[in-house]
Amino acid sequence: MQTVSNSIIVEKVKTSKIDKVDFKNLSFGKYFTDHMMVCDYKNGAWEIPKIVPYQPITLDPSAKIFHYGQSVFEGMKAYKDADKNVWLFRPLENQKRINISSKRLAMPELPEHYFMDGLKALLKLDHKWIPESEGSSLYIRPFVFASGNGFHASPSDEYKFIIACSPSDSYFAGKVRVLIEEKYSRSADGGVGFAKAGGNYAGQFYPTQLAVEKGYNQVIWTDDHHHEYIEEAGAMNIFVRINDTLITSPTSDRILDGITRKSILDIAKDENIDIEVRKITVKEVVEASNNGSLKEMFGAGTAAVVSPIATFGYQNKDYDLPELDNSYASRLKKRITDIQYNRAEDKFGWRYAVDVN
Repeated sequence: MQTVSNSIIVEKVKTSKIDKVDFKNLSFGKYFTDHMMVCDYKNGAWEIPKIVPYQPITLDPSAKIFHYGQSVFEGMKAYKDADKNVWLFRPLENQKRINISSKRLAMPELPEHYFMDGLKALLKLDHKWIPESEGSSLYIRPFVFASGNGFHASPSDEYKFIIACSPSDSYFAGKVRVLIEEKYSRSADGGVGFAKAGGNYAGQFYPTQLAVEKGYNQVIWTDDHHHEYIEEAGAMNIFVRINDTLITSPTSDRILDGITRKSILDIAKDENIDIEVRKITVKEVVEASNNGSLKEMFGAGTAAVVSPIATFGYQNKDYDLPELDNSYASRLKKRITDIQYNRAEDKFGWRYAVDVN
């Protein structure tokens, strides 16, 4: 059945597949909801968004996404509180950032109402897919890619915007071991490191694979000039605590302006934690570990919110971090997740209600 609601065309599935999903065993990205949102860019304009059954898409072999990599994405989540109300966390930041990424890759920007109205319509239709167990959520993946055809090395004339969703259990990475990278770079000055471009992540896979073969889980990326400064942890922003000061690298052409990162900085300020946003040298981190002043290192991002680092490796030596009872990582993660799940006051105005009734 197809309907038109608020300028969004809605085609519902005939039979939901939700009963086939084991919500007690939700591997990340294994299951997908009944519907997805699709919107095409043709003839210089975005067409009417559509909500359709989740399904494969068909592309010509000459589609430019395959040849020149014009592709950007976002990662966000929907949460259910104890009363089964549905919430998003700072979704307008995701909307703004996907446009920043698109602009850098010469792709058309999305009108805010297409992003938000399409997302809300999708969640209203598939809200039963949002898990209700502690720490679980509905992972939301908005993405845009070049769908126009041709082998000419130039921007596409057609694009496709899709929002797909996947129920996800709570994310726990265990004790994370990371390797400080000394050869490869994630990004460079003047490049696209600040954008959530698919190619950024493809370029990370090989160095990360090498680190995994050495017994590490992930890579800490360093600057492209001399590998002197630490910049990101895998696909996450990185925070370092030396004594009682929390330090993170400033955003730049090379570093993503993470939404979780910004939230941590605001909450840390509210908690009267000393903060420094500045470059952090590898030498400083190693020296702090040797003299006992390095208390914590953790990654910050949508999936895990906060991912504590237990060990880092550098120049064939491992450095273990202490286990703290009242860590900044645990305090900051609790503050953020309590806001996300509507368990605490949101003095920052980050929580965004979605009417699914």
